[in-house]
Amino acid sequence: MQITDDLNRLLDIVPDEIRQPLEQHPQRNNLIEIVMDLGRRPEARFPSLAEPLSQTPVSKAHLNYCIERVGHFGGDNRAGIEQTLHRISAIRNRSGEIIGLTLRVGRAVFGTIGIIRDLVETGQSILMLGRPGVGKTTALREIARVLADDLEKRVVIIDTSNEIAGDGDIPHPAIGRARRMQVSRPELQHQVMIEAVENHMPQVIVIDEIGTELEALAARTIAERGVQLVGTAHGNRIENLMKNPTLADLIGGIQAVTLGDDEARRRGSQKTVLERKAPPTFEIAIEMLERERWVIHERVAEAIDTLLRGREPHQQIRSVSETGEIIIERDSPAPPTRFPGMAASSGPAAVSGMRPVTPISGWRSAGKMVPMPAPSENFAAKSAPISETRYFEQLLEESLSVEPVPKAGRYSHNVGPNGEDLPLHVYPYGIPRHQLEQVISTLNLPVLLTKDIESADVVVALRSNVRNQSKLRHLAKTRQVPVHTIKAATIPHVARALRRLLDMDDPGTPEVADLALFARSGSSDELEALEETRLAVEQIVIPKGQPVELLPRSPNVRKMQHELVEHYHLKSHSFGEEPNRRLRIYPA
Repeated sequence: MQITDDLNRLLDIVPDEIRQPLEQHPQRNNLIEIVMDLGRRPEARFPSLAEPLSQTPVSKAHLNYCIERVGHFGGDNRAGIEQTLHRISAIRNRSGEIIGLTLRVGRAVFGTIGIIRDLVETGQSILMLGRPGVGKTTALREIARVLADDLEKRVVIIDTSNEIAGDGDIPHPAIGRARRMQVSRPELQHQVMIEAVENHMPQVIVIDEIGTELEALAARTIAERGVQLVGTAHGNRIENLMKNPTLADLIGGIQAVTLGDDEARRRGSQKTVLERKAPPTFEIAIEMLERERWVIHERVAEAIDTLLRGREPHQQIRSVSETGEIIIERDSPAPPTRFPGMAASSGPAAVSGMRPVTPISGWRSAGKMVPMPAPSENFAAKSAPISETRYFEQLLEESLSVEPVPKAGRYSHNVGPNGEDLPLHVYPYGIPRHQLEQVISTLNLPVLLTKDIESADVVVALRSNVRNQSKLRHLAKTRQVPVHTIKAATIPHVARALRRLLDMDDPGTPEVADLALFARSGSSDELEALEETRLAVEQIVIPKGQPVELLPRSPNVRKMQHELVEHYHLKSHSFGEEPNRRLRIYPA
């Protein structure tokens, strides 16, 4: 990192008896601020301690010496030194006279955002939270420079207190090519934010200290116009914003919702619950716990929804080691000690006719999967699933530790199974186009979708739609285009249809499942749940003829698991109440 602080420019405005001790101080480069209060000894503050600079109390002459050498104090009682990043803040008495000064050292630290550079380059809006002095403004300044110089974007900084780009009319070089708009009065900050979008056509707006409801509304307006926002807000953690009615809109807002009886019973909650009101203004939130240790919420919407349900969200912790290496850790909530609904050995399991539950570890202890006992009369048959589950635990751990091998395409030639030219041109009718594209991309199929039936080699349509569409049947017949129908527009049906059209599928034998085909976002949670389902089917349900219960999952993930089970021509049902609702897979 390269640090620029222009410290001598700040020391030039303080009296000699205060400046001289600092010029020779061993921690001079770590100085945070100088505090001068009338009638008290002047004090220098460093990261770990505060030291007096003189035995003589501060007088009005000392204060006036500083005031005469700085710029004008604005409505927020802040002033600066032209073309520097230093900030001088005043404390006034009831008559408006200045009786105290805080001289804050401003530093431009180049390279400080290497820890989150990948997030900055995504183009998503970023909100930074943290206590005073943790480095929010320094990071904001460096983000503006990287976006303007390295990524060549049009960046406008709303600089209310001239803290980001320095005092004076010429911005500090630390912001690079970014432009700076000054604010005449702090209460007009929200108006300048809107003015920046309307007048100067920015791609990115950088704003420090969003603190009022009007500023939060202006930020939402800017985000909805497609402009990337990078800002800071008052609050140490994301939970602080949830409890702050003024700034809650930055994360989507919180509202009380009254549920119906059935929905409240299904969730296992009260009838009145808190829910997120709207999409968050900022997609990414960063909690700056320390200068080089940050907590990242990559999906603010999911984090807020998880917190409102009383659970800890998945979060990412990034830090910088002593050697300068960026360390990324994922902090996940602690898993349940056993599968919900199963009794512990000290509880009801001691009832006559039931055996104690054997303590388990590894994936089983996290409740990943519970094979159900096969019907049997003798105790020996009932004890068999224990060894099977241990065997399954080993299979699951080995499977999740192996990196998937990329698949090569099936066809290297240009002729299909029926002599047609490849790629095969398919005209979809009544089937979501994105599902077809996902199947084609994941399975690497030589298929192109067309919007013109005349250029199509085949029509793929829903069976229910074809029955009622005589016009489609007539067009297909006159142009001699075959129509291939499927029962439902689910991923297994679509995949099976395309593979059969290319003569790649034996109708009697399901292909080994490609988990990426069934995943929506491809996140580790989705792939883990699908891998769980695949191993349950292939290692327990099909060979053993045993039903299996899986770990409780969210509705979206359960839908993917149902589709994967359908791929194997098996049946599955969801049962239980939220948040413990889960899948049970049955043998054929």
